[in-house]
Amino acid sequence: MGGASMMRERHWRLAEGRSLPIGRKALIMGVLNVTPDSFSDGGRYDGDVGHAVEAALAMVVEGASIIDIGGESTRPGAEPVDAAEEQRRVLPAIRALRARSEVAISIDTYRAETAMLAVEAGATIVNDVWGAQKDPAIAEVAARTGAGLCLMHTGRERQKLPDVIADQRAFLGRSIEIARTAGVADEHIVLDPGFGFAKSADENFELMMRIGELVEFGFPILAGTSRKRFVRGVLTAEAGDADVATAATSVLLRERGVSILRVHAVAPTRDALAIVDAALERGRP
Repeated sequence: MGGASMMRERHWRLAEGRSLPIGRKALIMGVLNVTPDSFSDGGRYDGDVGHAVEAALAMVVEGASIIDIGGESTRPGAEPVDAAEEQRRVLPAIRALRARSEVAISIDTYRAETAMLAVEAGATIVNDVWGAQKDPAIAEVAARTGAGLCLMHTGRERQKLPDVIADQRAFLGRSIEIARTAGVADEHIVLDPGFGFAKSADENFELMMRIGELVEFGFPILAGTSRKRFVRGVLTAEAGDADVATAATSVLLRERGVSILRVHAVAPTRDALAIVDAALERGRP
């Protein structure tokens, strides 16, 4: 359990002066897509704010520390939406959830305008799947508001380096530079290796097994493998929505030092992580 030595206690600083403890216990980020076409739960909550909020509150009861709300599908081949439509989907859900819960709310967007409005509505984390490289002004939003900033790696629209960790370091190094230049302090930054984003199954599994090398970058790591194609690809046709398999990947990642796991089904991952954390706690000096 090599991750134990790398999981020192610290805090992820968020907007509104909030923070989340990082290190000794894994955190779970619950996924709430208010879209018609996300790959796993598209259409379930689109246009139904009450239903979306109830789903979020259920995830909080099950153990989610963060609810990640997204209004544009990031699955391969998804139709893009404009900023106005994205905001129409996410802002009512953020406001309604904040009115009923103190859970940390994350806005899943790469647009600075949407991020700013989301933080004003009650979000305290900005989760950018383009690592602040599609719209660098999003880092300025994080700096101005004090929001936590998750910088995700992607292989889309560029030539990747052949080594998965070298490519992570190159891309995320640029993202960190953008964030720091904008004035985002390191304690507000979390990195996401971007499982499934322009990566083959082999690359995803190699990244999973070598994730400790990215932990050594010095920032907390958030990982989202939930119901991804590379996870489903090793299962039988009767496997359903792959939540048990997702929990297995979460165990492997946590063991190697990942701090936050982003999932659709909270309870299976919560129980799996409880075992890992109990073992890691007993293995600490």
